[in-house]
Amino acid sequence: MRLKSKIILLAVAPLIVATTIITYLGFQSARDLAEQELAIYEFNLVDAKKQALKNHVNIAMSAILPILKDDQLDDAEAQYQVKKILAGLSYEDDGYFFAYEMSGVNLVHPTQPDFVGKNLWNFQDRTGNYLIQGLIRAAQAGGGYHRYIWEKPPLMKQEDKLGYVVAIDRWDWIMGTGLYLDDIYAELAKTKSIMNDNIQRSFFTVIEVVVVTVVLVILLGLAINLHEHKLADSRLKELAQRFMRLQVNERRGFSRELHDGINQLLVSCKFRIELAENKLKRDHEKEVIHQELSKAGDLINQTISEVRQISHNLRPTLLDDLGLDTALRALVDQFMERTRIKVAYRFEVVSNIPDEIEITIYRLTQEALTNIEKHAQAKNITLHVWQSYRHLGFECLDDGCGFSQKSVLSSGIGLINMRERLELIGGDFTLESQRGKGTKVQALLPLEQGF
Repeated sequence: MRLKSKIILLAVAPLIVATTIITYLGFQSARDLAEQELAIYEFNLVDAKKQALKNHVNIAMSAILPILKDDQLDDAEAQYQVKKILAGLSYEDDGYFFAYEMSGVNLVHPTQPDFVGKNLWNFQDRTGNYLIQGLIRAAQAGGGYHRYIWEKPPLMKQEDKLGYVVAIDRWDWIMGTGLYLDDIYAELAKTKSIMNDNIQRSFFTVIEVVVVTVVLVILLGLAINLHEHKLADSRLKELAQRFMRLQVNERRGFSRELHDGINQLLVSCKFRIELAENKLKRDHEKEVIHQELSKAGDLINQTISEVRQISHNLRPTLLDDLGLDTALRALVDQFMERTRIKVAYRFEVVSNIPDEIEITIYRLTQEALTNIEKHAQAKNITLHVWQSYRHLGFECLDDGCGFSQKSVLSSGIGLINMRERLELIGGDFTLESQRGKGTKVQALLPLEQGF
């Protein structure tokens, strides 16, 4: 998997997981809340039904109360009139009143007159509920409710019904009415359907938002990746140009040293040998010929020294033969012998270092010491090379005159070469300097792996 794919995956995966968890929890909370609201709504509807039943029964009692209180009527006539009034009372489309004796004998039932006169004490609905006994117990308790199943007119389909009854103490009767609950169930089912539709719409809306967000994150990631890719290409081209410039400068210097140094020495040596040859042909004295050959030998020795110096500048042999510590120590010793500037040198590296880092540290030290010798007017130098878990550190601190002009930082005293050498291998370069307070050069070079 490519790096950009990993980055996009790291951005999208937590978003999808978090959104899934939040959506699930929100969906469950919405369902629980809907169930609670439905339960409250059902309670309120049933409570409204109960209040309506109680009001209907109170109205019916108000209609028969004058007869119950009339002492002039005998029981037979009063019972007849009460039955007649209750049988004629109705409300809404299917509301009626019924009456029973405490023994379970039906006295009034407008919708099913066949029950009149029959003892329904042991009558059960389809659930096994002794509904007449339940109604009588509720009335004996001072009035109350009882739930059962009964045929609903006009189709006489069995539905849940809630009855409310009160006692007629004069004759040990009960009187009451009931309301069917099918409209409550229909209303609850409709409300539940609406709530479920709202929850589903909310769920799909969240899914749409998540999909759009994921697409935007992916597009944004691709755009950022493309931008970073262009920046990386630009940076790579810039580093390549710096590397080529560094190579060109080194080759130009190498070419100048060959032309101005070794080439001139060899030409002079050739001239001395030819001059000795001509003098030999002219029978000059041997002493004169010997002097010319001696001068030619001196030129050859000087040429050999120049070649060694150029070879040392290209790649110090001490690095290959004795390592970085010895090479740096030799460089410091030569510097102190040449400049009489005191150098406190510390080398704290315990593992093998890659060749490119060794030569970079060596050149960095060489450049820093050269700059101090030419410009710093320092008396003391601290040179420290150390190793951490994943980096190699370098620090060179002097007590010289320092500098503060940005023009000095951008051009001259070899700082450009230092910075470019470090950037080519991914290192960091920092420089701190103030006039009269010396200069500190620091570098941090990455190692391939921790030791």
